[in-house]
Amino acid sequence: LGEVGTPAGARGELQLKGAGPTPYARTADGRAVLRSSVREFLCSEAMHHLGVPTTRALSLVTTGERVLRDVFYDGRPELEPGAVVCRVAPSFLRFGNYEILTARGDHALLRRLLDFTIERDFPELGPAAPDRDARWFAAVCECTATMLVHWMRVGFVHGVMNTDNMSVLGLTIDYGPYGWVEEFDPHWTPNTTDAAGRRYRYANQPAIAQWNLERLADAVRPLVEDTAPLRAGLLRYVDVFNRGYAAMLARKFGLPDLGGEREALAASAFTLMQDAALDFTNFFRALTDLRAPVPDDDQAAVALLGDAFYDEEKRVTYTAALADWLRRWDGLATSRTAMAEENPVYVLRNYLAQEAIDLAAGGDPSGVHTLLEVMRRPYTHQPGRAGYAARRPDWARDRAGCSMLSCSS
Repeated sequence: LGEVGTPAGARGELQLKGAGPTPYARTADGRAVLRSSVREFLCSEAMHHLGVPTTRALSLVTTGERVLRDVFYDGRPELEPGAVVCRVAPSFLRFGNYEILTARGDHALLRRLLDFTIERDFPELGPAAPDRDARWFAAVCECTATMLVHWMRVGFVHGVMNTDNMSVLGLTIDYGPYGWVEEFDPHWTPNTTDAAGRRYRYANQPAIAQWNLERLADAVRPLVEDTAPLRAGLLRYVDVFNRGYAAMLARKFGLPDLGGEREALAASAFTLMQDAALDFTNFFRALTDLRAPVPDDDQAAVALLGDAFYDEEKRVTYTAALADWLRRWDGLATSRTAMAEENPVYVLRNYLAQEAIDLAAGGDPSGVHTLLEVMRRPYTHQPGRAGYAARRPDWARDRAGCSMLSCSS
């Protein structure tokens, strides 16, 4: 729609998703359905309040139209309520905007686009200079690494990390079949079409981001005489991510750093979380809220983890191992004040979003409004809203929209 400014000097582009065909819509209808629009609206705002770099959502409106979509790609399309989201970001430029020009051999337009990007969105890089393109690429690598550290911190899985869903400003963009890791599994993906190869699984996201940056380097290579600085930018991504991830994990566990036995302690926690089917968010928040010393009694110690277990048999099986880990952690965690800023109480679990979608589809927007309010204070226990911090209930394990999702919009 255009750009808006703020008194503080910030800039936002306004973009409608679901408003109909555009010159870029190819053969698609350009529409969006209510369920995907609610998910995008809520998640972009939830991520912002979690402190994750993201595009924002300004508004969500229903259209009164019915949109035909094949949710499960099984040949049984249905008409669904239509909706439009207005998204806001300083820029919606993605890696793919540069790739397509290189693929077409339009290096003159590529040069114009890159100059425009740097002058508008990276003014700190200064006027045109022989090394400015390489410095821009390094800056993109750095902000992408920062974004990925945040994704890993809160357990967010994007689900469709192709290059057209990667912002050059390091913003989370295009909320489709996303999800938060619940019972911890580093190989989990929320995308039904990714279930076979699990390319975009939680643990693989940092590597996929690096692969995407390599494709961006390929795209701008025709403009760069010496490719060595591009390779240096990719190494910069690895360095910024690795250092940022280690520092984040230390804060998440309340440790001064990950030196010595503290690194092994953190690694063993993820192994235990997976083996014992522990909820990622609730496990870390239980640690954050733990103030009294861990009891000597194993069952009493494990009871401190509260609503983190998805399998009671596994709770019994791993009680001794978890109690031992908790006592070791209790003796090493000397930097606990930062934990409450790293470990949220509330995340936008898919089943919560689906409950709000079900109400909205029936004409009741109250679930959307309530979730939006809860997610605006994700690090604070909110009176009367403990249910929004609960792990996924059994009824939602295999229900459509409550765990894995398709790309259908």
